[in-house]
Amino acid sequence: MNATPTARPPAAGPADPPPRALPRAEHPTVEALRMFLRNPSAIVGGLLLLAILGVALLGPLLLPADPFEIVVAPMTPPFSEEAWLGSDYLGRDVLTAMIHGGRATLLVGAVAALLSVSIGITLGALAGYYGGWVDALLMRITEFFQVLPALLFAMVVVTLFSPTLTTVTLAIGVVSWTGTARLTRAEFLKVRGMEFIRAERSIGAGDARIIWQVILPNAFPPLIVSATLAIGAAILFEAGLAFLGLSDPNQMSWGLLIGASRPYVLTSWWAVAFPGAAIFVTVLAVSLIGDGLNDALNPKLRER
Repeated sequence: MNATPTARPPAAGPADPPPRALPRAEHPTVEALRMFLRNPSAIVGGLLLLAILGVALLGPLLLPADPFEIVVAPMTPPFSEEAWLGSDYLGRDVLTAMIHGGRATLLVGAVAALLSVSIGITLGALAGYYGGWVDALLMRITEFFQVLPALLFAMVVVTLFSPTLTTVTLAIGVVSWTGTARLTRAEFLKVRGMEFIRAERSIGAGDARIIWQVILPNAFPPLIVSATLAIGAAILFEAGLAFLGLSDPNQMSWGLLIGASRPYVLTSWWAVAFPGAAIFVTVLAVSLIGDGLNDALNPKLRER
């Protein structure tokens, strides 16, 4: 009987190269931060805003004078020994008033924007998620506030409840939420019918979880940009009310300084120009940051 031939082992060839490791996917937050830091305009805006916040927070500690105190002759021109930025019509130091007033202006802008965005997100999320009569009712309310003259309505609210920083902040927040509400509604209408939302419903997730923990995080990028721009709009709104004399007279702010000096703009222009320039630079910085966030958080714009 012939023996069965044994199979020969295959000839040794060149060693196969080791498998190449797949590149690790970058976290969306890290990618967005990298894109933001690559935007020169956003970096300039961030540095400007940090400088303004630093002066507003630390300035009163370094210059603890009373901003309402009369320290020099009225309408002292700027770049003088007595007052670096001049004095207003009462003799108050413009530099001291600007440093102390920055806190109130930035606080009103931030809190009013937070209130506005909170109202807009809440109403827009409910309208976009539930649809039907809920959507119709909330959108009619939104349209009612949208067609109201915002400045006039805020003036009425401040006049009725006395001009304090709290009243001004509430008035600005109540009249400026409609844009955020419409944006939130549009994002919820786009996301609510997707497969992962149906999967959440299939495992028994409630409406509250789906709205606030599933859909809202996916709608955050445009809402963050909207919130950033709302800060600049609130600062301008506060300045407008103060220019009309509808601000807290006991709390120094950039708008109050401009409003108090408006009758003397031709004789002491510096009392209006310098706080106006501070408002302009602050709003510009916030706008640059908002544009940078828009480019960083929008996937379509990352490929440009």
